[in-house]
Amino acid sequence: MQPISFLSDFGTDDEFVGVVHGVIARVEPQLRVIDVTHGVPAGDIRAGALALLRAVQYLPEGVALAVVDPGVGTGRKAIAAETSWGYFVGPDNGLLAPAVAMVGGAEMVVSLEDERFRVPSLGGATFDGRDVFAPAAAVLAAGQASIKDLGPVLEADAITPLLLPLVEVDAAGLRGEIWWLDKFGNAQSNISPADLEELGLKPGDEVRLVVGSIEHHLPWVATYGDVEPGKALLHTDSYGLVAIAAREGNAAADLNLSTGLHIEVRKPA
Repeated sequence: MQPISFLSDFGTDDEFVGVVHGVIARVEPQLRVIDVTHGVPAGDIRAGALALLRAVQYLPEGVALAVVDPGVGTGRKAIAAETSWGYFVGPDNGLLAPAVAMVGGAEMVVSLEDERFRVPSLGGATFDGRDVFAPAAAVLAAGQASIKDLGPVLEADAITPLLLPLVEVDAAGLRGEIWWLDKFGNAQSNISPADLEELGLKPGDEVRLVVGSIEHHLPWVATYGDVEPGKALLHTDSYGLVAIAAREGNAAADLNLSTGLHIEVRKPA
């Protein structure tokens, strides 16, 4: 049996996460479920996709069950994808695409249509996490069905892509975007250390960071302890991207940062 890594926007106030666990346990009580996060903002496909992308390289091979599904009940497909890492199960709305690409792409994709592997719903078609995705993930993890048993095979490249913005470079500097804010107020960008180095910057330099109409001068350091308490900084985060943080503070609040915000790094004066 393989572990199931479960990510969603369900939160923990309602019974939704527990019900999905229950459906999995009814298929096979011995299955292990790892709760990656259920704090993805409601309906935020990109945030869910980025969370899965960040996490997948540290998860045990098996089944990734991801449910951020604002289009539930519509014509969007419910899919399972087989990769060299394992299986990805979820809505085909862009949520799975970056992580599938990260592990080398899909070898097979199927549409989850076989009624044998669904929970009969007494209500409307608004809880596919329980009725469609959980049983599919469970039978794959338990080895009770092959991926081909779950429904018709689609083209291997049929997964709906998620377009992520690239860093833009011009004569003045580069423009990026805030991708993620964590609970501590740290802000991950889509900028890499190599992007900064192309501007002629190196660790230890002061970086001119423009947020809106305000230019901040932040040191590029290795870790929070390299600046005084309360001071903002740039560093390479644990996922290898440039992040904005504040030692013993909240950079998102202090610098008025939010996900999707465009930022600019200007060349040294």
